[in-house]
Amino acid sequence: MEDKQREQLGGNPDWMSRLPEELLDVPLWNLALPGSHDSMSFSLDVSSPVVRSESCFLRLTDRLFPCCTRPCVYRWATTQLSVLSDQCDLGVRFLDLRIARKPAGSSKLFFAHGIYTLITVKEALDELAGWLDAHPKEIVIIACSHFESLSDEDHAHLMEFILLLFRGKLCPPQFDSCVCMQETPTLRSCWSKGQQVIVSYDDQELQHPGLWNRIPYWYANSPDPKKVITYLEGQQRQGRPDGFYVTGLNLTETMFYVFLHPFQSMRMLTLNSLSLLLQWAGEQQPGPEGVNIMCCDFVSMSEFCSLVVELNYKLVGRGCRKLPASSKISAS
Repeated sequence: MEDKQREQLGGNPDWMSRLPEELLDVPLWNLALPGSHDSMSFSLDVSSPVVRSESCFLRLTDRLFPCCTRPCVYRWATTQLSVLSDQCDLGVRFLDLRIARKPAGSSKLFFAHGIYTLITVKEALDELAGWLDAHPKEIVIIACSHFESLSDEDHAHLMEFILLLFRGKLCPPQFDSCVCMQETPTLRSCWSKGQQVIVSYDDQELQHPGLWNRIPYWYANSPDPKKVITYLEGQQRQGRPDGFYVTGLNLTETMFYVFLHPFQSMRMLTLNSLSLLLQWAGEQQPGPEGVNIMCCDFVSMSEFCSLVVELNYKLVGRGCRKLPASSKISAS
């Protein structure tokens, strides 16, 4: 990303280290953290086949008319435009990584959203590790999920790679059944231990004591921004989950919607809806009863990250040191 564009959007590469002193002891799940939905979709490979978990109809269409199907999937599945280090420079602190094994070829793991990516898991996480080395007071949450076609052996190798790559940078789950209750993660507690990475692993059968359980993600599954907001407000009225959770501002296209809008794309749909979604986001409040992680598509094309970071300053002067820390992590 060019420096001029980053400046225009308001780069936030070290925003955590610049927060007021009174926010340093607030539990991380009571801060507002910008996130990117489908973080690796900027690397989708238009020549790759549709992933196996897609509908039978779409996979059949892909086999019969790949020259039509794959460009269409590419347009609607691409939700980000920047590499992970650029996303982090903008202020993103939650990365939505949907991991997959391609149907044929090497043992390397990739990412997927409709189709597969060009960049491997190793390449992406190595890049992120380099960025963390350059920003020692920034903390990033990595959500690993979906695991398209991974075997038990793939899972074991992936977890081993994550644990070795981040080593002492990993923040362990608040509750470790093998040891005892851990300290509630705050900026100050993480800095004191050199911890910069929280990894959630969305597989209930394959858990590791160093990795967190699934982080709940609220999303409306609708292409209509008004319905997205109505859904999120309905969820808020029911009460937020304990621990980390995601408020998804991302829109979701349906097969019927794509059929009715053959020349549109997720990028066009998102840009047409961003003003309404960002207005709603700017009205939110972080804290024990407020928002935590907020995810959006195309984070490099708006002031989304700066807006979410700014929400944290609503806590200043409100006795935020005394905000209650949740004592359990929701796996729902």
